[in-house]
Amino acid sequence: MKMKLSSKIYTGIIFAFLFAPILILLIFSFNESKSLSVFSGFSFKWYRELLKDRNTLETVRNTLVLAASATAISTVMGTAAALGIDRLRSRWYRAAMNTVTDIPMTNPDIITGISLMLMFVFVGRLFGASTSLSFWTMLISHVTFCLPYVIMQVLPKLQQMDKALPEAAMDLGCTPMQAFFKVELPEMLPGIITGAIMAFTLSLDDFVISYFTSGNGFETLPIRIYSMTKKTVTPKMYALATIIFFVTMSLLLISNLVDNDDSRKLRDRKRKKRND
Repeated sequence: MKMKLSSKIYTGIIFAFLFAPILILLIFSFNESKSLSVFSGFSFKWYRELLKDRNTLETVRNTLVLAASATAISTVMGTAAALGIDRLRSRWYRAAMNTVTDIPMTNPDIITGISLMLMFVFVGRLFGASTSLSFWTMLISHVTFCLPYVIMQVLPKLQQMDKALPEAAMDLGCTPMQAFFKVELPEMLPGIITGAIMAFTLSLDDFVISYFTSGNGFETLPIRIYSMTKKTVTPKMYALATIIFFVTMSLLLISNLVDNDDSRKLRDRKRKKRND
């Protein structure tokens, strides 16, 4: 009984530590005044102010364009890379590819950001470019760190798939391309969706790598918020952070629903195979 009570208390403390800052942010985004200590009244004032701030909305648009572009590219490339790794015959080559794939995830962001910046500046000067950093350098950087997460989500789905299914489809008259789209792609789809959601959320809130690889004229939301902290972060940023929080939470719920549905299908398939 004491163990159960202590475990509940410990869990409550952990959840309070994790979510209390977010809860405070949500509450004060609806505060009528600028105060961070006194809640003077419920109001949508700062949400209205946010909609009038053209510069902030421009950075939101830039962030969404960058995140969507990086997600699309990394999802296609990551799916193709997962297919290639899965079809490697040599166990050593596969282990080497898995290790190379893990490096961007384990490498500190500041090291990745600085190394990418130096590479872009070197290449830009090599070709005589007037400016080395731009939207395209940020896009390449975001694809670089999003790609491993897509591979990490798609590869297990391929490994769970019955390898005889594509061969059975081709025996029944499908071409290799038709077998891929009718058999392999549906098996990979939950992993592709989860990987795309992860890539989008990672690109959406990245600051360190974006800070080192961004050029003049293109600013993302995390960089703008960082520049505002040098002066004053207005309450309309709390409103924007609240909107982003709910968008991210929705994507997380979708990802969990996709994973749960895929796990249920896998259990049903194993149960049916045992019954047969």
